Amino acid sequence: MMELDRRTLLGTLAGILAAGTTMEAAVFPPFLLNSERVPSEAHSFGTLRTYCSGPTAGLKNLVIGSIILNPAQQPHPPHTHPDEEILIVAEGAGEITMNGAATKVIAGGVMYVPPNYLHGIVNTGAAPLTFYFIKWIAG
Repeated sequence: MMELDRRTLLGTLAGILAAGTTMEAAVFPPFLLNSERVPSEAHSFGTLRTYCSGPTAGLKNLVIGSIILNPAQQPHPPHTHPDEEILIVAEGAGEITMNGAATKVIAGGVMYVPPNYLHGIVNTGAAPLTFYFIKWIAG
């Protein structure tokens, strides 16, 4: 196993951040990123940050991100995808739909869905709803 020294790791992450892109294509090394260092994308539904997207040593694909969801918004209608997914609500209140059934959710709520399972989230509160998502496809 190849070990990365601190200088190589920091140089790699600095290059990625300076380019304003997420980690993609090559297997990425261990990393620690605070949200203020991750580029954000403004959308009509709110703000999206993608911390990483790509293969790891043990996964075909890993995506980690966060969304600050504006009141009465959803990032997209309920959907499916081949990834497994965990969604963690950090702030706010909303509703998570899983396989057609809607359930109220507040900060601290956690959702897990297997591949190709219908799911979605909507902000039903008066304040922004912040959530983090982790999606992966096994290698």
